[in-house]
Amino acid sequence: MRFKLRALVVGCLAAAALPLAMAGSATVSFVNPERFSDIGFEPAQRQLNLQTLERHLQALAQHRLPSDQVLKVEVLDVDLAGEERPSRRSGRDLRILRGGADWPRIQLRYTLEVNGRLLRSGEETLTDMSYLQGPIGAYGTDPLRYEQRMLDKWFERLVERH
Repeated sequence: MRFKLRALVVGCLAAAALPLAMAGSATVSFVNPERFSDIGFEPAQRQLNLQTLERHLQALAQHRLPSDQVLKVEVLDVDLAGEERPSRRSGRDLRILRGGADWPRIQLRYTLEVNGRLLRSGEETLTDMSYLQGPIGAYGTDPLRYEQRMLDKWFERLVERH
């Protein structure tokens, strides 16, 4: 019994230490966000959406990159999934998702460095034309669930390449 308890404790400690080993970082900047295609209509919503994207990229780096790696991302344009339409009934705009030509798109420029040395860089336009087709599980009802899933897929490809 004592051996099982000790093994369980050691296993839990090892599992808890694993995320600490992956403590990379990301710096995110938005280039001329006032000119973005669609980041939301109301100023407060625009700011919240920018913060959400920034935090999501930072969390990806922290959980998936080794501690000696730094991801620098410049977001050049964002076009959120769907279209905003004014609503007279609710007094706020509604985002309508149809699954047609209203897919999410994010244009970004990035560098990935390890100990200050350039490992990879590029400029990409991320799109998900079938955004309504895939599972959204972990994102639930998050307003930026499609954009976050798109960033997750891009990040997976970025990490696999090096």
